[in-house]
Amino acid sequence: MESPNTTLRELHLEERPRERMIHYGAEALSHAELLAILLRTGTYQESAVHVAQRLLRESGGLRSLTDMSLEQMTSIKGIGSAKALQIRAGIELGRRMARSGMNETVTIRSPQDAAALLMEDLRYLQKEHFVCLFLNTKNHVIGQETLSMGSLNASIVHPREVFRSAIKRSSASIVCAHNHPSGDPTPSPEDIALTRRLAEAGEIVGIEVLDHLVIGDRRFVSLKELGYM
Repeated sequence: MESPNTTLRELHLEERPRERMIHYGAEALSHAELLAILLRTGTYQESAVHVAQRLLRESGGLRSLTDMSLEQMTSIKGIGSAKALQIRAGIELGRRMARSGMNETVTIRSPQDAAALLMEDLRYLQKEHFVCLFLNTKNHVIGQETLSMGSLNASIVHPREVFRSAIKRSSASIVCAHNHPSGDPTPSPEDIALTRRLAEAGEIVGIEVLDHLVIGDRRFVSLKELGYM
């Protein structure tokens, strides 16, 4: 059994990130220290910082942490459902903050506009996510939906799913996008084939596919600009 002195030292270790944040600001803290503040407490054997360090190791780093499910987080000793929810909430707030500089009504005038809206949502994901932006006649974004989550190498989506959602929102046009977990946005032959299928289906139903973006790490490719649609 641990002595009162050991318990006191552990308490100071757990509070140290908060003290450092007060004195030096959040930017001075490591990833583990910031996570420790979200976790608030550790276990009987480990401080919150140690639990946070173990979480980062087992997840594969901060980038991989963003793609962990609640079930994966709670499988790690010292992280229950409440702590896992706190972490997921912190990640989602970070994503929303990254987009908060934009006006409430977002207008898509170029591939860069769409990429700016989606980049922070997609660039860290470890599986391919296929996302659609739904636009009205003024090219204002009236909706956004993730329609598919694929494997590490392929995203599976059918045109009927895309246009069912577009029709439900009375969309005039859409912009499609998906991420490449490798960070390299170079389109694959499958990406090109899917783009052409979507463009053809859009002509039939009367909802134009304005573009299909492939999102990498801080980079993106517009298949329209490459001449594939």
